[in-house]
Amino acid sequence: MEQQLYRLAKEYSGQSISDYFVQQPERFNQLSLSTCDLMLDYSKQNIDSVVLGHLVAWAKEQGLTAKINAMFNGDKINNTENRAVLHTVLRAPYAIKQQVLGDKLASEVHSTHQRMAQIINSIQSGVAKGYSGKAFTDVVAVGIGGSYYGPKVCHEALKSYRQPGLKIHYLANVDGTAVVGKLEKINLETTLVVIISKTFVTQETILNANVLKQCLLEQGCGVDDLPKHFVAVTAAPEKAQAFGVDSKNILPMWDWVGGRFSLWSAVGFPLACAIGVENFEQLCAGAYEMDQHFQTSPFENNMPVLLALIGIWNCSFLGHNSLAVLPYDHLLRDFPGYLQQVDMESSGKRVDINGDDITMAIAPIVFGQEGTNGQHAFMQLMHQRHVIPTEFIVSLKGQSPFTEHHRVLVANCFAQSEALMQGKDLKQAYDECIASGINEQTARQLAPHKVMPGNSPSSTLVIEQLTPKTMGSLMALYEHKIFVQGAMWNLNSFDQWGVELGKQLGETIINAFDGKSTQSLSGSSKALVDMFLKAN
Repeated sequence: MEQQLYRLAKEYSGQSISDYFVQQPERFNQLSLSTCDLMLDYSKQNIDSVVLGHLVAWAKEQGLTAKINAMFNGDKINNTENRAVLHTVLRAPYAIKQQVLGDKLASEVHSTHQRMAQIINSIQSGVAKGYSGKAFTDVVAVGIGGSYYGPKVCHEALKSYRQPGLKIHYLANVDGTAVVGKLEKINLETTLVVIISKTFVTQETILNANVLKQCLLEQGCGVDDLPKHFVAVTAAPEKAQAFGVDSKNILPMWDWVGGRFSLWSAVGFPLACAIGVENFEQLCAGAYEMDQHFQTSPFENNMPVLLALIGIWNCSFLGHNSLAVLPYDHLLRDFPGYLQQVDMESSGKRVDINGDDITMAIAPIVFGQEGTNGQHAFMQLMHQRHVIPTEFIVSLKGQSPFTEHHRVLVANCFAQSEALMQGKDLKQAYDECIASGINEQTARQLAPHKVMPGNSPSSTLVIEQLTPKTMGSLMALYEHKIFVQGAMWNLNSFDQWGVELGKQLGETIINAFDGKSTQSLSGSSKALVDMFLKAN
């Protein structure tokens, strides 16, 4: 089937997407799908029923159903780390938790959620207090990667659901200026610090946590009062206690929940502080609803599967090695950055699950920006130079009182997908110049500059309204899309050994700063180390 798809790609690479709409008047109805208060329009993709049929047949040939079941059942599909991948069970009803995890672990997960809610309620009600006896006004979440991006993107997206009286801040960057910026915004006397680190040795996280701890001590907090200001989410509780976190304020992480899929665990603590426990539960409910759709719907009507297969068609077969994700919603402005992490960290692999080199084109470079800003930046290149498949995201209902702004915003979103598809040929450009009063000679000179090849594929994901529940569905949709692509490419989507290499070499450089051997470093890195040492 794979070879048949390559042959189809050669045939379809020159196909006009606009012509599909002439040939298929019902194309939108045939190539769109609604579920979980989301609507996916993929009618502007370079596909038809023949291509979709082959893609679905290939998915079945690859055993996709069995791979989906293996994930939900708790099989150790993360084969390089011998771990299950069960972030989905965290948002499932208790009966499913019991079925998949067993009574003891299901009870632990349930009690963790209850403890998280109790701590949050004590903070929001003012019962929990800092060293001076004052209630908390701020929460600083210290983490990086998956411990940061998921909660942060939902925090911004659900701004209108934030609870009054408590401000949430996120600190991930190891750059000291980021710490200074956060300290300028908060009063540590009334600040709770949430340390999120599975190992509790993550360099950036522990460095930032130690700075905040030291600043508390310098401000007047006694050693005995320090635990009042800390909550930890970790799989290493003994390290958290050694740091100074009270055991009652340590929430567990499990090795079967990967960092970039950990939002649904106690990693979501700062988000739940921001939007309230009930809204956090609605976020989980939306994700669970998408889980059910993903597990039970036939591939032909399965939104994550279709989104994934279309992405594979564009990347692996048509040869488009980039993907633009463009949310026309200011509240979703952080979503492309989140997808850069979760997608490229998951799919950016060189070997398959058996350790063999992957020869197929995989893992597009993901980038994006909120609309309409992108139109005045990189979209020039998209219109006139490179074909870059695009996923537009837009909400039908805005969340500001400026209704005309929202009308213009949505109009721009719909117009950009149309413009990418239609383009403008030389005759259209020339006629446009003449119609505007330009003389023929100038028109002939100017027209080539206005030509846009068009035929760039795109999908549009329409959200009825951005709520905790629809945000949960959106997050789960992309989690499952990325899983399907990894399953089809036969790779492990849940390890990140490239990230680990960077951490290892980072320690080597720090050792070099401390005067230890630089023998393993290149001449370039040795020279850079010397430059830093001379400057400091």
